[in-house]
Amino acid sequence: MTATDFDVVTPAAVPASNPPRGKQRRSRARRGISGWVVLIVTFVCALLMLFPFWLALINAFKPGAEYIETGPMSIPTTLDFTALIDFWQGVNFNQKLWNSAVISGSVALIAAGVSLLSAYAIGIGRVKGRVWILAIFMLAFTIPQEALVYPLFILTRDLGLYDTQLGVIIILAVLQSAFGTYMLASVLGSFPPEVLEAARIDGATRLQILWSIVLPLTRPTLAVLVTFFFIWTWNDFFLPLVLLPSAANQTVSVALGALSGQYTSDPTALAAASLAGILPALIFFILFQRTLMRGVNLGAVK
Repeated sequence: MTATDFDVVTPAAVPASNPPRGKQRRSRARRGISGWVVLIVTFVCALLMLFPFWLALINAFKPGAEYIETGPMSIPTTLDFTALIDFWQGVNFNQKLWNSAVISGSVALIAAGVSLLSAYAIGIGRVKGRVWILAIFMLAFTIPQEALVYPLFILTRDLGLYDTQLGVIIILAVLQSAFGTYMLASVLGSFPPEVLEAARIDGATRLQILWSIVLPLTRPTLAVLVTFFFIWTWNDFFLPLVLLPSAANQTVSVALGALSGQYTSDPTALAAASLAGILPALIFFILFQRTLMRGVNLGAVK
């Protein structure tokens, strides 16, 4: 008997083990349930955030008698612009809007420029003690304004900048540039050194590198900073309240705070004032939303 008389049986290839279909279905079901839970929680949080805006909208155009009769939750049966017109004319809201726009826009641009120059020196210039300098900047934007208001008041008074928009612009630009410097220095610290070395070999100066290479690549991040700085300055209340006592220099947030007294309060006027104060910042955010998201996504990709 020879080996050829037997059939040689070769083992078939063993298929790779796959998870059971029931287990896959249960995994998909769990993912689907968790997705719905996240969506519901997000929707509830969005409703809670939009609820104050909804109250301001429906009560700004509600007659005072109807507010007393039906309360703040009811939708007005008739539109009454009396509270909005009285507030607009009573506080000279056109002037307050102009003051806030000038201060917020100036602070946003100056703070972004100072942040870029400081971060360029720290992140790319590699100055000595870079870590300690960044730690100081991080500590600077965590200090509350209440701890700085008295020395800032003395400083502006001695320099002749008290009750001037220029004094508030300089102070807020310096304060907010601390956060911008910390953020941009982290970005520029990971800047490709090959690009900078190639520019130096081509004979580019430091100013040319900043203007032609660093600025175009960091423009989305700068747009994010400008948007944040504008909205933060627009909503700032404490420092403009202390440093801008005259009505001609007051901002929108200070004008809104002046409406609510200790013993007197007009709910419809407060709602109209809140709506008038919120809309400009909301419009600015909607206009620059695409720029803001582009900068955030670019930072995430990097």
